[in-house]
Amino acid sequence: MLNISRSFLDPQILSRLAAVPLHPRHPMQGNVSGKHASPHRGSSVEFAEYRKYVPGDDLRRLDWRAYGRTDRYYVKEFEADTNLRCCLVLDTSGSMGFASKGMLTKLDYGRRVAAALGYLAVQQGDAVGLSLAAEQIIQNIPPRRSAPHLKLIFDTLERARSAGETHLPTILDELAETVRQRALIVVISDFFVDPILLKRSFEHLRFRKHDVAAFHLLDLQEIEFTFGRPVRFVDMEGNTSLFVEPNEIADRYQRALQSYLNQVQAIALETAVDYHRVLTSESYEHPLMRFLVGRTRARGVR
Repeated sequence: MLNISRSFLDPQILSRLAAVPLHPRHPMQGNVSGKHASPHRGSSVEFAEYRKYVPGDDLRRLDWRAYGRTDRYYVKEFEADTNLRCCLVLDTSGSMGFASKGMLTKLDYGRRVAAALGYLAVQQGDAVGLSLAAEQIIQNIPPRRSAPHLKLIFDTLERARSAGETHLPTILDELAETVRQRALIVVISDFFVDPILLKRSFEHLRFRKHDVAAFHLLDLQEIEFTFGRPVRFVDMEGNTSLFVEPNEIADRYQRALQSYLNQVQAIALETAVDYHRVLTSESYEHPLMRFLVGRTRARGVR
């Protein structure tokens, strides 16, 4: 049993989430035997297809019944099972430090999502890694599958602090080039970036055959914009501030917000990213359960 005694994790929530396996949407390429489909053919219990015999094939895989019916030699192919590489990318830029009064900051919420996914992956024998991202990759832990490695990830998450500007698209491009084998790349961010650059980064990851998931974290105050008196808004990733009368800009803010959210959702659809918009006012159990169940259903109809 893995040690999960951390202030940002609830063992009861993890127990409920663990009832649903973490599946990739596409075949994975791992380095040990596991429970996920591989793009390579191999030897397992799940039949994949027949193919014609060619000299050099293992004679033990010949299907003699097929030979009796067709007078031709056919070889049985099976799915090779492998383990999953899960690479967690947590945005730690300045804007992730925002929170409505009495609520978790977006970073604290993302910390919980990342830690829960890491725990679930290692519990089922998969490898998990972590990248903290702001102006650059603050810390990068390559995927491994041991309990001591999970402790390192938890320690790193515990020390993470929000600071600096968001250069997330550049970082995702870097990860697309450096994560060599197919992986589940989970990006946890408020995605305060240029949607055009974000689309290019998602396309880059998908071109590299990665299974990409995105948890888009938003605070309720960012959605509702309910301010009853003049407010000074401070850029959490720079030194600028703006003093405004909220009632005068509320309509324009809502139109701009909706346009941005529609753009991000359209980008996710176009790039086949598993996108989840999340309000930090809800328990992190709910979006994670939707994520896990959605992947189980997708696996069932594949």
